[in-house]
Amino acid sequence: MIGFRAKSPFQLFFKTMCFFIGIFSANAFCFAADTALKNGKLIEETKCYACHAKKSGFGNGDMIYTRNDRKVESYSRLKAMVAICNSELRLDLFPEDEADVAQYLNHQFYRFKNN
Repeated sequence: MIGFRAKSPFQLFFKTMCFFIGIFSANAFCFAADTALKNGKLIEETKCYACHAKKSGFGNGDMIYTRNDRKVESYSRLKAMVAICNSELRLDLFPEDEADVAQYLNHQFYRFKNN
């Protein structure tokens, strides 16, 4: 509010409300992103890890994400693979849960841009 001089109590009230709405919106976005990551991690740990550990042959479910010959080369492919696992293995995940898992895996292992 540097350089702003309220000409009326309404203008001051309006500017103050806009400021607080902006802060609240930013905090709500950060909270939603944090919640999605936590949900994605929980789902990955409970529904994905054991199967991936078995597939890796080494008992480490994370190896499937970090191997050199991995199939996932983009964020869109990551989302598709999560959807395929959900469908093929009948994990009963909602689309929001699939999105959370993809977001968590991207955050934890892949770090693709433009997601």
